[in-house]
Amino acid sequence: MTTSPARLTGSERACLETIDQTAMLSQVERWAAINSGTGNLAGLAQTAQLLADAFSALPGDVRLIDPAPVDAVRADGSIDTIQRGQHLVVQVRPQAPLRLLLTGHMDTVFPVDSGFQSLTWLEPGVLNGPGVADMKGGIAVMLAGLRAVETSPLAATIGYDVMINSDEEVGSGASAALIAELAAGKLAALTYEPALPDGTLAGERGGSGNFSVIVTGRSAHAGRNPQDGRNALVAAADMAVRLKALTRDGLSVNPARIDGGSANNVVPDHAILRVNFRPQSLEMQAHADAALRQIADAIGREHEVSVHVHGSFGRPPKPIDPGAQKLFGLVKDCGEALGLEIGWRGTGGVCDGNNIAACGVPVVDTMGVRGGAIHSADEFLITESLAERARLSALTILRLAEKRGL
Repeated sequence: MTTSPARLTGSERACLETIDQTAMLSQVERWAAINSGTGNLAGLAQTAQLLADAFSALPGDVRLIDPAPVDAVRADGSIDTIQRGQHLVVQVRPQAPLRLLLTGHMDTVFPVDSGFQSLTWLEPGVLNGPGVADMKGGIAVMLAGLRAVETSPLAATIGYDVMINSDEEVGSGASAALIAELAAGKLAALTYEPALPDGTLAGERGGSGNFSVIVTGRSAHAGRNPQDGRNALVAAADMAVRLKALTRDGLSVNPARIDGGSANNVVPDHAILRVNFRPQSLEMQAHADAALRQIADAIGREHEVSVHVHGSFGRPPKPIDPGAQKLFGLVKDCGEALGLEIGWRGTGGVCDGNNIAACGVPVVDTMGVRGGAIHSADEFLITESLAERARLSALTILRLAEKRGL
């Protein structure tokens, strides 16, 4: 670590020197060896217990919280409840004058039957493995940073909640209400998604909405009386084309899949259109939502079918407002004190930082490790960034306490 001693106090240096990179790497290797794909409830339960044990090193209340129910539209049009894993919540000094929120996720995108299950050293200091960057490395950074903060005389003035959910990779439907509850009253938030390999952070983010549009028509014989049928598949396809035409600057629309259809000699009476929206602003989100409803009504009238829209904009757009600008500035200053150049840029990706920002809480959501190729079998962690980013995290929290705010 290259530091600027004149820019760190003796107390700060003492705290940062407690961070143990070797111990952090061992944690990542242990956690990443367990498959915790969002749908692997057994793997998530095992991971949650390991994390609960690790976070018990903090002087607070450690709990596993049951997930909220999540509805899903099946291929046959029925609406079912999906079971998610428990979420980890740690609460430390809730009555402290400074209150922060730190979030991460234990789930990965790799299912239990994925062929990507093992850890491999690509070269010295570069570890390949499922979730090493996104975000078991980030969780290790969060915990090490907090443990360092606890060694400071300022710790008594800092209260924080930690939330590590089990369903971030699928939109946090089972944890969104919990995130909003924990964000209430917080001065600022840090989320531990990975930074880019060069350390660049994500700034503003667009939003995301996922919808399943259920179209119900009327079946008929394709040769004898097709005029009596109402083709749900054609109606869904027409809707997909109309929705795609909404794409413009500030809004991307991706009709992704149509489920349904029937035998070649039957007019299909059932189809489900799956579509994703990516608005860059709240105004564009409102426009997209209104347009979706209008097109659904038009499709229903013109094709004489029933159209039911299921879903929501689960990730609102995250702009850089004045509060977020101040928080980014503080992180940048802390980076300079540690000899790190911290920059940021906008991204089309979404995460729990979107949900936190929507609660009016300033958030920097890429406080995790440096790494890359996430969501693929090439995912990697630059291991020197474990201690590096833990120091950045700890110093940011300490200086929020020193300043008593932003």
